[in-house]
Amino acid sequence: MSEFFGPLDSEGRVPARQQTRVAAFLVSAHGALARRFAFALPVKLESAWQTELNAQFYNESEIVSLLMRATSWAPDFALAYMAAAWEAAWFPTPVEGIPDHSLALAVDLATLAHAVHAGIRPAALLPTEANADDPFVVALRRIEFESGRLLQAQILFLKGESLVPHRDAVTAALERRHADVRRLWREMLQSVDISARDANDGKP
Repeated sequence: MSEFFGPLDSEGRVPARQQTRVAAFLVSAHGALARRFAFALPVKLESAWQTELNAQFYNESEIVSLLMRATSWAPDFALAYMAAAWEAAWFPTPVEGIPDHSLALAVDLATLAHAVHAGIRPAALLPTEANADDPFVVALRRIEFESGRLLQAQILFLKGESLVPHRDAVTAALERRHADVRRLWREMLQSVDISARDANDGKP
């Protein structure tokens, strides 16, 4: 089992089997974030944080679109049951200890986004000899760059003054989301013979 994609083909491309499963996981995670941001958006934007929600929605949608077009997809019959487990993990879970239901859901969404953006580093799996011009390689590097930028919005929200009274509940929810995302990411990579290295939790 290797820490990187491979073996690469003669043109330095990642095997289609690995591309398919990794892309499917990322589409599931970022697609879930896009859906949840879409449902959280008001009809009319009236504040700065609502504008940020709108930006996050479009960025997550762009990541999904990029993966769909850049991946060399291959038949993978195991994806049906794997995707079911992934989708269940992204399901909204109001954070316990926060009485305001809307705020509890917002914190859950922010912790999930934080875990996905901080805990998944797909470009780190690319070996040095990977073809820099291959669409899948370019897509993974783009996603990792965008994740680093999007992460800042989650950090600002989770460290905001409105959540100071709920710090313990937020911390517990963040740790749970990180653990779930790391576990699913590791299991998926191991299924295609890749040994996952834990990313920095990046807790706010």
